Amino acid sequence: MSVEVMNRYDATVRLRARLGDEDAVIGGIGNTNFDLWAAGPRNLNFYMLGSMGLAVPIALGVALAQPERRVIALEGDGSILMQLGCLSTLAKLAPGNLGTVIMDNGCYQITGSQPTGTAFGTDIEAVANACGLEHSATVATETALDAALDRFWQIAAPWVIVVKIDGEPPRGTTERDPLRIRMRFMDALNLA
Repeated sequence: MSVEVMNRYDATVRLRARLGDEDAVIGGIGNTNFDLWAAGPRNLNFYMLGSMGLAVPIALGVALAQPERRVIALEGDGSILMQLGCLSTLAKLAPGNLGTVIMDNGCYQITGSQPTGTAFGTDIEAVANACGLEHSATVATETALDAALDRFWQIAAPWVIVVKIDGEPPRGTTERDPLRIRMRFMDALNLA
């Protein structure tokens, strides 16, 4: 029996197509970040380098500082499992402008595909619900991803979508200049 999954790049392209000119995206480290870059660089994308588990906390800071701006955290399963406490913080602070998309392939793909907890049954959507994030979904097809984004995109509450993905390699590699990435993002946020 095969399990349905999406391709990370294809899912990222679908997400990117929904972004407005003022929407900010914080891309977690690794392949999730690389596919965000490959889907089309934007000044309002922040491409994290070497800071595992911090995409959601950074996105939360941006969302709280700029409540008029929609902010999306784009994270991997390994990174979110490393920082599960951020989900309860999201529920407590409840920023109405923050969504989280978690790409779940059940492994730390970039470091050798060692299995994460989701490979052994950890259910990130159930964890998000238990933390108080009632607007959450797990999807494995383009139709299901589009339906979840349709449901959550305009709500004034934090939401989480877990996207079950395949193990395909990323389509690109993010530029490796942290100062340039930071300054471009800060300029786009009108902070520099």
